[in-house]
Amino acid sequence: NGISVELTAEEQTAHEAAQATAQAAIEVDNENKTTLDTNKATGKAKLKTGEALSDAEISALFGD
Repeated sequence: NGISVELTAEEQTAHEAAQATAQAAIEVDNENKTTLDTNKATGKAKLKTGEALSDAEISALFGD
């Protein structure tokens, strides 16, 4: 909204902690998506060659 507000030291610390927590959650979500995408790709490749799939690959391809 474009309005600047002065924060106390305690509020600033709480704000920075909340930002760090949110960033960590974003990174975990990105890692989980990457893992899911990798398991889908390797699962598809294994299906094409007749290899056995891991549980994670099965879950990525067909859901839980």
